[in-house]
Amino acid sequence: MGDPWLSAYDAALRVARKAGAVIRDAGEKEIKVCTKSSTVDLVTKTDERVEKIIIGALREQFPDHCFIGEESVAKGEPCNLTDKPTWIIDPVDGTTNFVHGFPFVAVSIAFAVNKELEFGVVYSCLENKMYRGRNGKGAFCDDEKIEVSDVKDIHKSIIISEHGTDRSCEKVEKIFSTMKKILCIPVHGLRGSGTAATNMCLVACGAVEAFFEIGIHCWDIAAGAVIVKEAGGVLLDVNGGPFDLMSRRMVSANNMVIAERIIKEIEIFPADRDDAPIKKITKFCKK
Repeated sequence: MGDPWLSAYDAALRVARKAGAVIRDAGEKEIKVCTKSSTVDLVTKTDERVEKIIIGALREQFPDHCFIGEESVAKGEPCNLTDKPTWIIDPVDGTTNFVHGFPFVAVSIAFAVNKELEFGVVYSCLENKMYRGRNGKGAFCDDEKIEVSDVKDIHKSIIISEHGTDRSCEKVEKIFSTMKKILCIPVHGLRGSGTAATNMCLVACGAVEAFFEIGIHCWDIAAGAVIVKEAGGVLLDVNGGPFDLMSRRMVSANNMVIAERIIKEIEIFPADRDDAPIKKITKFCKK
């Protein structure tokens, strides 16, 4: 039997590069900023246009497949992962970076069958780096095979996390309390690129030892999850249990030693699951 998903994988690579070119070429007139769930949860015309390009190209080639896209879900489409072949798409991961010209923006495309992730593609389009991973076939940055770091001493590690878009005082206090405890272990440093997909690729290529966050979405991390796993890393829930793509909470790390040490310091707070009942998000726009 031939490779059943090779054509889908090749299509993902092609459309990721095409989408990345659109993002790079987007001029200031495209950066009309809207907000979704909060004043810091941003979306632009480019996010919406790029998602249409990606889904349109893939649907033309694979009309029977299902799609979960960040902007589609924001408009009320369901976010249900079934056994059917399903594409999980973040057209512009790092929209706030894009708006401000901060140079980390990624196109994230993952593909799942029977609720299992088969491959993931993350195109860091401003860096022009293509990260990719296929189930059982390794992880790569462009044509170079990548692997997680071999660091097991938490004191010699760099950890990545993000603040998320929920700025309620209670949650922000827990986020910064966690960061303080991790810094005081101590670790070499605490970082954040502003894009979960890129953060996971940094774990996969050994630049950092771990990335954790509560409040992320499946489209932020699906592709990165495959890449981390295929680079030899581990994925867990922030409570130490199994990784759940829809839970909106995750630790990705180079090994269990680092992951379990970080988990001891994480102050957990609630986040609605991605597959919870639909809540249509109202956008507010300004130039």
